[in-house]
Amino acid sequence: MAKILVTGSKGTLGTRLVEVLQYRGHEVWEVDLQHHLGERYIRADISEYRQLERVFEQDYDFVFHLAAEFGRINGEHYYDTLWKTNVIGTRNILEWQLKNGFKLIFTSSSEIYGEAPEPLLTEDLPLKKTIIQHNDYALTKWVNEVQVLNFEKRFESPIVRLRLFNAYGPGEYYHSYRSVVCLFIYRALMGIPYEVFEGYYRVFMYVDDLIPTIANVAKNFIPGVVYNIGGTEYRSVKDLSELVLKYTNGNPKLVQYLPEDKHNTVSKRPDISKAKADLAHDPKVLLEEGLPKTVEWMKKVYSISD
Repeated sequence: MAKILVTGSKGTLGTRLVEVLQYRGHEVWEVDLQHHLGERYIRADISEYRQLERVFEQDYDFVFHLAAEFGRINGEHYYDTLWKTNVIGTRNILEWQLKNGFKLIFTSSSEIYGEAPEPLLTEDLPLKKTIIQHNDYALTKWVNEVQVLNFEKRFESPIVRLRLFNAYGPGEYYHSYRSVVCLFIYRALMGIPYEVFEGYYRVFMYVDDLIPTIANVAKNFIPGVVYNIGGTEYRSVKDLSELVLKYTNGNPKLVQYLPEDKHNTVSKRPDISKAKADLAHDPKVLLEEGLPKTVEWMKKVYSISD
């Protein structure tokens, strides 16, 4: 079994990844910004190089780098924190990799594809044509990937990139910068109005379909490879909203339908064949199964009765 460090270990995905890696028998160490008591937990800001010295006093076989400022709107409101954490923070991790020699798994985002017109997004697309990202969050994630490419070319750093597509499920606590599924469910339950942009499509992926795939990189690590990690369910955002209203018994009058979401992409549908072949990625949970589970979890967390 391997000795593994997870950055961003207390986030929505990091928490679940730590659980899965531990269940598989790995020795898992954690880094996040929260104050937390744990024998293998270290509090540190990845954008502060000095704070990482204590983290890398020991060696790791793998580092899963999940720590980042998340979200398009968050990135617009807190752009300075976004750029510092995502870009400087990732550069710091890359520098420590040079010193310590671990294998790095970097979590990127589907946002890097911008408004690519292709009906199916393949991993090599950003290197074949010019893509303009629509927002600062997407820009930082693409900068991260270029940082990775540069370190691979200059230093032969062993790195795998994962581009995640619209993960959702229990464990994502509400605030206004969270994913669209989390936003819709919470607001429908609480009677808070929300907006739906018509004509927008996404591939949705339940968290239990995602985390095992991420963890599988430690079993089949192929340096220099990038993977799309998404579901197979290509649905409109309007369809998503209607299902959320159904499972929450929400009031349809809460929804305002709008024609355009500025600085956001209309359609994102990934080719996930490479992840299926190399990482045993096997998304099965449909919205009709995953949404009710997420709704029930959120009701419990926020003490919402029927």
